[in-house]
Amino acid sequence: MNLTSLFASLPGALSQGILWGVMALGVYTTYRILNISDLTVDGSFATGGCVAAVCLVNGINPILSLLIAMIAGVAAGAITGFLHTRCEIPAILAGILTQLGLYSINLRIMGRSNTPLLKVDTLFSQVKDILSVSSQTASILVGALIIVLIVAAMYWFYGTEIGSAIRATGNNEHMVESLGVNTKTTKMLGFMMANGLVALSGALIAQSQGYADIKQGTGAIVIGLASIIIGEVVCGKRRNFMIRLSTIVVGSILYRVVVSVVLQLGLSTDDLKLLTAVLVALALTAPVILEKRAQKKRYLANIEGEGE
Repeated sequence: MNLTSLFASLPGALSQGILWGVMALGVYTTYRILNISDLTVDGSFATGGCVAAVCLVNGINPILSLLIAMIAGVAAGAITGFLHTRCEIPAILAGILTQLGLYSINLRIMGRSNTPLLKVDTLFSQVKDILSVSSQTASILVGALIIVLIVAAMYWFYGTEIGSAIRATGNNEHMVESLGVNTKTTKMLGFMMANGLVALSGALIAQSQGYADIKQGTGAIVIGLASIIIGEVVCGKRRNFMIRLSTIVVGSILYRVVVSVVLQLGLSTDDLKLLTAVLVALALTAPVILEKRAQKKRYLANIEGEGE
């Protein structure tokens, strides 16, 4: 492996990790906070990119295009939430149905399978020109600012009454219902917030890489889960909420660094999905093995204590 090329690829991995970290924060909302696996993500991520691309091509301000893309993601989450809470369709199936529908909707939005953005101004190209920095540096600066704002907003929101109700719904839905909270509403809000963040990430990625593609969201849910689990394994779960949100972004960056290193070792890009699946499986298995070892040590320690 060429160390020079490896170090040269790290800024790109960092910038991509930060931008994908926004998507991972959205996945965290449903996966950890609501304790629901939402498969809408693959569709809403592409929706964000498609909407942002169409907005930019039609001369809309890059920042406004991000907001419009986020609203589109919120709408996608509302559809999944409606199917799950009102139509009583299981969450996984509701997400799959929305994801399938979004594929056709995304094609309708763009009118074709991909849209290049190389000849239009994006948020990153504007920052690059204003600060006279490289594209990767612009991506890192913009991504870091957006991540800080999102993490701060999530930390504040989940400390409010409605935010606490959403968190409580994921912890113990029946208890929350007994307290008079409408869990259908809290779940709906969770789906909407999650997919809004996912769509925002898709819009950022599209502006950063210079094109939007109908298939850019394929596997996004697995990448989001990988980021969450890697962050938890490396940084631990038992920390305050602000740090837990930050570790998700750290996990996203580490995932991108691992991918960059493996590619430098000669892995084909066709095998990236397999690599992601293996990483997620290992990250899920490691805490289980460590916990079993800890239980065994405690058990043996108790036996030795009783023997004495």
